[in-house]
Amino acid sequence: MNRMEFRYLPMTEQDERDMLQTIGVESIEELLEDIPASLRETASLSAIGAPLPEVDLVRHMSKLAEKNLHTKSHPSFLGAGMYDHLSPSVMNHMLLRSEFYTAYTPYQPEISQGELQAMFEFQTMICELTGMDVANSSMYDGITALAEATYLASAHTKKKRVIVSGAVHPEAKDVIETYAGGPGLNVEFTPVADGLTDVTNLDLTDASCLVVQYPNFYGRIEDLAVLAQAAHDAGALFVVSSNPLALGILESPGALGADITVGDAQPFGIPQSFGGPSCGYFAVKQALMRKLPGRLVGQTVDEDGKRGFVLTLQAREQHIRRDKATSNICSNQALNALAASITMSALGKYGIRDMAVRNMQTAHYMKESLKTAGYTIADEGPMFNEFVVDFNVDADEVSRHLLDNGIIGGLPLGTYESARRTHMLVCATELRTKEEIDRFIEVVGGMN
Repeated sequence: MNRMEFRYLPMTEQDERDMLQTIGVESIEELLEDIPASLRETASLSAIGAPLPEVDLVRHMSKLAEKNLHTKSHPSFLGAGMYDHLSPSVMNHMLLRSEFYTAYTPYQPEISQGELQAMFEFQTMICELTGMDVANSSMYDGITALAEATYLASAHTKKKRVIVSGAVHPEAKDVIETYAGGPGLNVEFTPVADGLTDVTNLDLTDASCLVVQYPNFYGRIEDLAVLAQAAHDAGALFVVSSNPLALGILESPGALGADITVGDAQPFGIPQSFGGPSCGYFAVKQALMRKLPGRLVGQTVDEDGKRGFVLTLQAREQHIRRDKATSNICSNQALNALAASITMSALGKYGIRDMAVRNMQTAHYMKESLKTAGYTIADEGPMFNEFVVDFNVDADEVSRHLLDNGIIGGLPLGTYESARRTHMLVCATELRTKEEIDRFIEVVGGMN
């Protein structure tokens, strides 16, 4: 039996000449001439310096890495969709087992039962948290999952008008609009009143869906039951993007009328890692099950009656149905979904609730302490672990001052809204201590 061998072969100068001759250009410069000069790097690679022995290179790279500021060296009050949470030590011990860490697409169930069961458990726990009937085995991240939800809603209702709450994360709004360009969806944003979706000015005529965030971008907790009723009265689907940790203490979107619930599992054991990679989740009511994007694992029995797991309802995927598919997503974030599953399992349902309560208590302590120190809380009302504080000075300056004093501040909202130049979205998770919060307030007070 012949054995096929794979080897890495670098491209030689002759390979380069052959390639250029085949495509009909004289040089690499000619090949790249359509790229504007302003976008091309002109510095010579010689600026990198001479080659280094491995020991010296590791030492050099370590010194460069030490210049980074991170949550292990600086307490962080930055949230807005990416949070600093406890990650149980057992998580990495299990996650990095080779059976999971090197697993690939589990299309052959007879050799992928471990991976398939892990995905099935993720789906099950997401359903329990969200109160939905069916969940897929994960999406790339929470924001693209939300954009995919608008696709599903439009395909299901045959309507192209998408209504998005103005209190949804600004970056999610941008992604939704980008996605909408393909199928020609019309995206409109609702007004915001006191940090909440303005129900009094809600026009859902001929809308495919109403999209809200729970808790929303400003940290406020929306009244989902009222919003769901408004959507359903207009014949629209109700789509909720939710922080899954908050669902440890808040009533589930499914119980309050959501047809689709999406979000990001990052709070459960997935590091911030400069913004990703992460793991989105996507859950629906049973009526929408066959339009659910992505990979779905089902439980069955084999010919001997033993429980087993398989990928199911694959006909919805783009690699099968192509132009008839409801989504072009045919993959998932299995490793990050596993990290979330291990974390949820390690915490247990009571542990998740306790963690959520600690988040709320910590954030409320910080909010009340800031009010006592004389600062105004914008959009005051029920919240989870984030809120908006008005510092009466440019929030960018506050952020820089905090960083100069060893603290990573919140998100200056002037980044997205010029009218909120003095506002900062502050997050206090269960990892923030009373001493760190008191120090934050002391440092900010030193600016006066």
